[in-house]
Amino acid sequence: MRALPGLRGLRGPPPALRLPLLLLCLLAGERRSWADRNTTASPLTSLPIPEVMMTTYSNLFLESHNLSLTEHSSVTVEKNVTLERPSAIELTCQFTTSGDVNSVNVTWKKGDEQLKNYHVRATGGILYTQYKFPIINSEQLGSYSCFFEEEKERRGTFNFGVPEVQGKNKPLITYVGDSVVLVCKCQHCAPLNWTWYSGNRSVQVPLDLHMNEKYAINGTSANETRLKIMQLSEDDKGSYWCHAVFQLGESQESVELVVISYLVPLKPFLGIVVEVILLVAIILFCEMHTQKKKMHTDDGKEFEQVEQLKSDDSNGIENNAPRHRKNEAMSQ
Repeated sequence: MRALPGLRGLRGPPPALRLPLLLLCLLAGERRSWADRNTTASPLTSLPIPEVMMTTYSNLFLESHNLSLTEHSSVTVEKNVTLERPSAIELTCQFTTSGDVNSVNVTWKKGDEQLKNYHVRATGGILYTQYKFPIINSEQLGSYSCFFEEEKERRGTFNFGVPEVQGKNKPLITYVGDSVVLVCKCQHCAPLNWTWYSGNRSVQVPLDLHMNEKYAINGTSANETRLKIMQLSEDDKGSYWCHAVFQLGESQESVELVVISYLVPLKPFLGIVVEVILLVAIILFCEMHTQKKKMHTDDGKEFEQVEQLKSDDSNGIENNAPRHRKNEAMSQ
């Protein structure tokens, strides 16, 4: 039977091309199988997440910090760490126990947030745990804690922050019309920039140095700033804030300025002078009153003496009158 023209089967390739095509098919299948195996194995051969992060930020300065705790530690062991610039951080906590180290539960937290991808290993009766991470912005600053839970919970905490600025603790007192220099320092650090503000903690107004010749800022070194205020008035009193700007954030400190007039120091002296004047006046008044009273007493005595003399004289005259008459009678 003859097959219809439209229903003829497909003819195969010529015998000369069959072998090369078969080899190409085998190679394509092997390539697909190798790709599948490589894709499946890639998560197992990739680095853990912290290691990937540390590799990405390998150009950062490495900061390593350690804390040691024992089963007798009764309070939280803390360490304060200051950072000026982004850094790669390596934290290690060591816990020494006389019990079974395998029964100790180890965790890490940033504040109240549970952390992952930390390492734990034991050597004898000592348990080590390590956490690696980068700090590249201010949001990553804060407290990082390691916890060892046995019968009781032991805790070690690393507190990260930017360097602190130091100002004058006591109020600075000066006089109207004078000039004053306010100083802020940052020990063992070099801020990127310094800025000054006036006002309280909630409302701070930046000082306009370009439009106001009243203020001048200078510093002898990068870790120090000086604000000079000229022609002081009583309106200049209050709080002045210095801000140190770092790559990871800002640190601030206040300096309290008190401006008084020259009459203020004289007030205690004037008070003493007034008291002395009042005391002298009281003494003089008492003296005058005493003298006046004495004079009245003397006048009274003198009056009594005069009256007494008058009385004596009158008595003498009365006594002499009969005697005189008697003498006259005898002479007759």
